Amino acid sequence: MLYYLFTYFNQIPGARLVTYISFRAIVAAGLAMLISVYCGKYFIRLLRRKNISEEQRDAKTDPFGVQKKGVPTMGGLIIIAGIVLPCLLLGKLGNIYMILMLITTLLLGALGFADDYIKTFRHHKDGLNGWVKIAGQITLGLIVGLTLRYSPQVVMNETVSTTYVNNERVMVKSPDVKSTRTTIPFVKNHNANYADMFDFLGKDNKYRAGWIFFVLLTVFVVAAVSNGANLNDGMDGMCAGNSAIIGIALIALAYTSGSTVWADYFDVMYIPGSEELVVFLGAFVGALIGFLWWNGFPAQIFMGDTGSLTIGGIIGVCAVAIHKELLIPILCGVFLMESLSVIIQTQVFKWSKKHGAHHIRVWKRTPIHDHFRYSVDQVLKNDPTCSIWFKGSPELQHEQKIVLRFCIITILLAAFTILTLKIR
Repeated sequence: MLYYLFTYFNQIPGARLVTYISFRAIVAAGLAMLISVYCGKYFIRLLRRKNISEEQRDAKTDPFGVQKKGVPTMGGLIIIAGIVLPCLLLGKLGNIYMILMLITTLLLGALGFADDYIKTFRHHKDGLNGWVKIAGQITLGLIVGLTLRYSPQVVMNETVSTTYVNNERVMVKSPDVKSTRTTIPFVKNHNANYADMFDFLGKDNKYRAGWIFFVLLTVFVVAAVSNGANLNDGMDGMCAGNSAIIGIALIALAYTSGSTVWADYFDVMYIPGSEELVVFLGAFVGALIGFLWWNGFPAQIFMGDTGSLTIGGIIGVCAVAIHKELLIPILCGVFLMESLSVIIQTQVFKWSKKHGAHHIRVWKRTPIHDHFRYSVDQVLKNDPTCSIWFKGSPELQHEQKIVLRFCIITILLAAFTILTLKIR
C-alpha cells in the first residue's frame, strides 16, 4: 500500500526510497520484528487468560528436570501477522511472487491452525488427520507449480551479461522464456533443464513432460520442507532460529536472481520480478527473530503447527520460485536430517516387528535432536525390550546447547549453499 502511495506522490522528499528493494526489505524486517515482539506480549497474556496452552514436557520425565506445562501455543499467529502486515504495507501487491508467498503463508497458516485447534480445544492429541495435512500441502504445491507454469508474469532469462556502448553500461539478456531450467550446485554452467530428461518423448512432448515433472517436484518440495520444519520444532528457539538463518540465505539467493548485475556476476539465471521476494523474506526473517524474543529458552510461547508448517512451506515455495530447489538438501540440511531420522527409525521398527525381532531403535529417540537429550537408561526404562543401534555419548546435552549447535550447523550449511554459486 505504502509502495503505491509513495510511487504516486513521487515528488515527496524521500519518496523514491520506497522504490528500492533494499530499503523496503530492511524496513519490512524491522517492522515485522516490532510486531512480533510488541504483539507477542499481549497475545501471550490473552492465551493465558483463555488457558490455551500445551503440555510439551513434564519435569518427571525430562532428564534435566525442565517442566513445560501451561505454555501458550499457536504462537505461529504472531509470526504470520509479522510477515503479512509489513508485506501489505511495503510490498508490490500486484507482483505474482508476492501473491504466491502470501497465499502460502495464509493457506498453511490455516492448515496449522486447524491442527492446533483440534489438539487444544478438542483435546485430540494427534490433531488434524495426517492425510488432511498432506492434502493441504499437495493443494498448495499444485497452486504454486501451475501458477509458475501459466502466469505470464513468470519468465526467466537464462543468461545476462554486461557490455559497454559509448562508455555506457548496457545489459544484454537472452529472451524472456518460460523454462523448466533450474540451478544445480557444483556444475560449471549451473543450469539443468528438467525437460532434457524426457528427450525420448520427442521435441514437443518433452517440454510438456518437463513441466509435469516440475509441478510434481514443487508439490514434493513444499510437503517435504513443511514437514521437516514441523519435526524440527521440538525445542525452545530451534525451528525459529534455524529458519531465520535459512531465510537470510534465501534473501541472498533471491536478490541474486532478481538483479541483472548479480545474476551476471554469479552467472545464474535472471528472474524478472523475483526481487520482490527479498521484501517478503525480510519480513519473514524479522518476524522469526521477533518471535525468538518470546520463544527462546525458557519459552513463553510455542509456535505450534500454525508456525512450523507455515515456515517450512514458505522456505520451499521461495526456493522453487527462484529455481533453487535443488539447493534445498544443503540449505535445509537440518530439516532433512530430522526427517530422515524419523523415517529410518519408523521403517526399521516396522521391519523388526515384521520379522519377529526385538523392538529395534536406530537412535535413542527421534527426531534426531531428542537423541542427544536422553540417556540409554531413560529409554530402556520406558521401553525395556528394545535394542539401540547408535547409543551415542553417555554425556547428555541440555536443549540450549543442542539448539545452539543445530543453528551453528545451519549457518555453515547456509554459507556453503551460497558458495555453491561460485564453486563449480
